[in-house]
Amino acid sequence: MKKEEAKQRIDELCDQLNFYSYRYYVENENDISDYEYDMLQRELAALETQFPALIRKDSPTQRVGGQAENIFTPVRHTVPMESLQDAFSFAEIDDFDRRVRERHPEATYVVEPKIDGLSVSLEYENGVFVRGSTRGDGVTGEDITQNLRTVRSIPLTLRQKLPFLEVRGEVYMKKTVFAELVRKQENEGETPFKNPRNAAAGSLRQKNPRMTAERRLDIFVFNIQQVEGVAVTGHKQSLDLLRSLGFVTVPFYTPCNNIEEAKKELSRIGEERGSLGFDIDGAVIKVNDFAMRASLGSTAKFPRWAVAYKYPPEEKVTVLENIEVSVGRTGVLTPTAVFRPVLLAGSTVGRATLHNQDRIDELGVSVGDSIRVRKAGDVIPEVVRVEKHDPAFPVYRLPDTCPSCGAAVFRDEGAAALRCTNPDCPAQVLRNIIHFCSRDAMDIEGLGEAVLETFVEKGMIKDAADVYCLDRKEIAALDGMGEKSADNILSAVEASKQNDLSKLLFALGVPHIGQKAAKLLSARFGSMDKLLEASAEELLSVDGVGEIMVSSLQNYFSLPQSRRLLERLRASGVNMTSLAKVTDTRFAGMTFVLTGALSQFTREEAGAVIESFGGKTASSVSKKTSIVLAGEAAGSKLQKAKELGVRVIGEDEFKQMIE
Repeated sequence: MKKEEAKQRIDELCDQLNFYSYRYYVENENDISDYEYDMLQRELAALETQFPALIRKDSPTQRVGGQAENIFTPVRHTVPMESLQDAFSFAEIDDFDRRVRERHPEATYVVEPKIDGLSVSLEYENGVFVRGSTRGDGVTGEDITQNLRTVRSIPLTLRQKLPFLEVRGEVYMKKTVFAELVRKQENEGETPFKNPRNAAAGSLRQKNPRMTAERRLDIFVFNIQQVEGVAVTGHKQSLDLLRSLGFVTVPFYTPCNNIEEAKKELSRIGEERGSLGFDIDGAVIKVNDFAMRASLGSTAKFPRWAVAYKYPPEEKVTVLENIEVSVGRTGVLTPTAVFRPVLLAGSTVGRATLHNQDRIDELGVSVGDSIRVRKAGDVIPEVVRVEKHDPAFPVYRLPDTCPSCGAAVFRDEGAAALRCTNPDCPAQVLRNIIHFCSRDAMDIEGLGEAVLETFVEKGMIKDAADVYCLDRKEIAALDGMGEKSADNILSAVEASKQNDLSKLLFALGVPHIGQKAAKLLSARFGSMDKLLEASAEELLSVDGVGEIMVSSLQNYFSLPQSRRLLERLRASGVNMTSLAKVTDTRFAGMTFVLTGALSQFTREEAGAVIESFGGKTASSVSKKTSIVLAGEAAGSKLQKAKELGVRVIGEDEFKQMIE
């Protein structure tokens, strides 16, 4: 290859890989498989070796890993959290062994699975967990201590009070938890996470630790970064120590006297990876002795004493026998491929989601095609591509009517999803009622998912309005209920009639109308009647309400079923007006952004005060921001406010403003 051609290809590969890396590490999106990414990076490295003068400063081969995200407070790692050199064949494993034995012929190894999650550092002082941070770019990560505290497998205190200990681990999501999360996201009409690693990373970076806790994350600890108060000389000894201190270490780590034993262990792990309860993206061979590790040292990018073996993705060709279409809570139609069952990554699979019509068109698939399938992240089955297509059969089209109720379907503007237009659709009824009664909506205590499912099965409830027509005797007669339970439920139902219009608007489950949009619309129009009469221009005039929201709202209100539901709710005595009365307009026209940990208010309390004085809150800082209220450990939002010259105040000054 000529130098000019090499430069063009190197530029293409650098741009591609940097884009994929940013999407993966910062935005938690996985656009290509790990194997495809590794092959592109290997091609780049080969070209850079041949043409070293063409190496770009931003080449992904010249840095340890991903870019640190500027949401949480930066943490600089005293001991760098290095990434590992990858190997894709046993020949490369032999090369690694040869390099090690050139210096240390007596070296032994430890082989362990490489957990596919988010790498974190945990710090302990006198046996107490004091700080947790992400790997970031290997040198600078981000402080996520509060979120890590929600991971129950992380010990908050150790069994031995060592003066100081820093360990490295991998936060991950179990396959069963991930499968449940994907089902929930699909039912809610949300775009599901693509694999457990993305789900773990996205969950761990939640601003609200409660959301992180709901995702039920776990951790495997696999390395000591720093330690005081105890001497350790080898890797296996260090893992044994970590177990004795109360950590959940990598589930199995096998000592090997030579590279042949290590390769046998790699093969064993590869054969069993499909049956593991967690996702792995390979296995790691590490030199056991710490003194040898220190002697071997590291390159600018990787330690010389370890190597990660990557297993090739397992794919199978099968026949697409059918495409089934299901309907979620928000009416989204989801197509599922039903194919001749195949054994993949340790289990037999015969179904895979096709997501939407755009994905079907991209694949060009129809029933009867030969398709190639795999498990994304070794967990969720997916169709990779069509291997053989019969041109006599057209590409599959989703139906124009709902498969559950026969109503017309429509496509959200600017989105890929098709939705059923019928709010009374049987496939949506239960999920809609559960949402209507949930805490963030009408907040009817006692009407949880299990109770509502029983009510729907018994024919006591057919839609949300029926909640206000429940019969005391019918409730009391149900197994496990009784008169007291019936009275409690009916009292909660009665109390919900006095909710603000914003809660009712959110409870209706209009696609794209979340809590914030519901509050903005409620405050702007004041009543359901005025909201029903509002034109598209009037709706768009509300700051924070966009075209997709307006289109969705008008579609919902145009349906006769929606109008009937609202009239029945009104007849039952459900409040249809905004209760938010602004008696003091000192913050009128002002936008606040809250950042950091507030000690005298919760963020919800501070936001409510601001809104009660005619102001509003936003989630990001811009030139339109009036004031940033900064608490402790304020991060990137505070920095951006300073750069833009936005006024920054603390809690004491905020208290003076509202007194």
